[in-house]
Amino acid sequence: MLIGLATVLALGLLLWLLSLAVRDSSIVDIAWGPLILLVGVSYYLATADPGGRARVMLALVAVWAVRLAVHIGSRNLGHGEDFRYAAWRAENPDTWWIRSYFKVFLLQGVIAWIVAMPIYYAVTTGAPRELGGWDYAGLAVFVFGFLFEAIGDEQLRRFKANPANKGRVMDSGLWRYTRHPNYFGEAVLWWGLGLIGVAAGGWIGLLGPAVITFLLIRVSGVAMLEKTLKETKPGYAEYVASTSSFLPLPPRRPGAGA
Repeated sequence: MLIGLATVLALGLLLWLLSLAVRDSSIVDIAWGPLILLVGVSYYLATADPGGRARVMLALVAVWAVRLAVHIGSRNLGHGEDFRYAAWRAENPDTWWIRSYFKVFLLQGVIAWIVAMPIYYAVTTGAPRELGGWDYAGLAVFVFGFLFEAIGDEQLRRFKANPANKGRVMDSGLWRYTRHPNYFGEAVLWWGLGLIGVAAGGWIGLLGPAVITFLLIRVSGVAMLEKTLKETKPGYAEYVASTSSFLPLPPRRPGAGA
């Protein structure tokens, strides 16, 4: 796994230097998927005989990484630095150039390395050679999560593209059942990749899906975004009262409780 850590540290350093040139730390978000993909590629290239499971795993990660990078890149294009990084920059105008390396690029690189643990086991562990039940279960879970995330992202993109929806809360489609279908789908697809790692004996690799799920719910995903939306989005409190925060559930009736 050390080659994967070396890969993320080297790429994180390059991304940080690029961010200094363009004065935009949020490029790390666009690079998140490709960074994990390159970690997987480093494992693949360092393995003498990776086998079919490794190719399946890398294909799935590549599809996920490319879609996510294109989605985030097209969403952020022309909108400047993400508000989170812009706020940190404003709080530390003289030292953000060095703080950003440790607080953003180094931290996210290490997290990416941990999240990618299922890839390590699927790529580097040869036995069993044939795909089995855990592999197919993981593939099914991955496809479900991937589609859930992609459909949720597309529904939100179309909603925001309609000028008539300016200032409104997206509460239709998958967003009717969970306030964050993209985060839910992201967590699910990583559990699918984790099951493929389990097929190669990498039970400890489930730490990766566990970490990304925790971060999405409690740290950088739901928790951070909800705080901002509750303060700035009219009607969001009513949406919170009727819609599950993460797991897709039937909408709650008014007065039914949280």
